Amino acid sequence: MDILNQILSTTFLLIFIRSVVPLLLTALGGLFSERSGVVNIALDGLIIFGALSGAVVTLATEEQLGSFAPWLGWLAGAAVGGLVAWIHAVLSIKYRANQVISGTAINLLAAGMPPVILQAFYATSTESPKVQHALPLWGIGDFKFSPPVYFAFLVVALTWYVLYRTPYGLRLRATGEQPGAAASMGVNVQRMRYSAVILSGILAGSAGVFLSIGNLSAFTRNMSAGLGFIALAALIFGQWKPLGVLGATLLFGLLQAISIALGGKDLLPDPLIGALPYLITILALIFTGRSAAPKALGQPYDG
Repeated sequence: MDILNQILSTTFLLIFIRSVVPLLLTALGGLFSERSGVVNIALDGLIIFGALSGAVVTLATEEQLGSFAPWLGWLAGAAVGGLVAWIHAVLSIKYRANQVISGTAINLLAAGMPPVILQAFYATSTESPKVQHALPLWGIGDFKFSPPVYFAFLVVALTWYVLYRTPYGLRLRATGEQPGAAASMGVNVQRMRYSAVILSGILAGSAGVFLSIGNLSAFTRNMSAGLGFIALAALIFGQWKPLGVLGATLLFGLLQAISIALGGKDLLPDPLIGALPYLITILALIFTGRSAAPKALGQPYDG
């Protein structure tokens, strides 16, 4: 009964929403990239680069800019996420590199670069100092969240509208399904893919900013904790559709919140409780059924 009361509490609801936000932003970013035909397994690395950049820029400017510094940090995190995604796009689109290997290389770079930057700037390889000015909290009563929370759910509606109600969305979907046919109708396939991959980096970088200066007020090594891979699983589970992705990230976010709520309880061993979201994610993918991936996903375009 005590556990049930804890799960139904306001605190649990707050944890649940904060668990969903980075997954949702990252998965929606992956949706744009993969709808264009480019596999983006680099999402986890993009989160880390965004989180690190957001924290570093905020720390460097908060003395001069005060409460405006975290907003600049958010812009920096999103921009760096987009820049790193652009590198993935160049390798995948221009040089036709294996998209999975390119994404994996970025993830490895994201694992090795932060300790070097932290050591150079703050004489530590594990975490940055806490920012004095984190992103503000907006809301009523106990239900106050930083701006990326509201931004994440707004992006769901914007993604649906762009994908299904705009010429850009039509071209994007055509690029991921039949790039040759799209090109014959005057669509610049490479330009569409570049824009989609860069957008995925901007959204994943924003997810990282939420983790570092919108939630914890500092950057720590490996703070993504595999969220990029869970977001990729949510994208697959959601069948590459905005509302499907929303439902999948709500499910996986709920599992993460439950694992946090059960931490320290004697119901299950602590390692099993911590692994619960990842285990359920794997099971969900196993029972997803027939995938509805874009037909040209992972295929370089030679036109």
